[in-house]
Amino acid sequence: MTAGQPGTDTKAGATASWATSPATRRAMQANRRRDTAPEMAIRRLVQAAGLRYRVDARPLPTARHTADMIFTRARVAVFIDGCWWHGCADHYRPPASNTTYWAGKVTRNRERDLLANEALTAAGWIVVRIWEHEAPESAARRIEAVVRGTATGSVR
Repeated sequence: MTAGQPGTDTKAGATASWATSPATRRAMQANRRRDTAPEMAIRRLVQAAGLRYRVDARPLPTARHTADMIFTRARVAVFIDGCWWHGCADHYRPPASNTTYWAGKVTRNRERDLLANEALTAAGWIVVRIWEHEAPESAARRIEAVVRGTATGSVR
């Protein structure tokens, strides 16, 4: 390999980006892992309903599944999934470039989501999954119903 190829050192200890362009790299770096607009809107409504929760926490210390919100006493884990990153049937559109990489990435995300659901359910947790396009009021009502015990099971 020569300098400038993906995966080679461009500076001491740094590797070249996999991004297709500098603009793509900047856009991808700007994506937030937590505290997104849908998360914040839902969290405000859930807190206004009198519920308290932990943010960006692992329900199971032995598993690498980090939920957006957890209600420890009720054993409820809430995941707010981005339509693009998690392959929403209504809103996901494949990218125009690097399609093989991104198709695999979204597939792996969906598989990881299923494994997280199974592991948490087996450990006695209720999993609530919310798409980012869902109305925050509707999502907050669903979360409140599950936490307060008026709804049960794994909820999408």
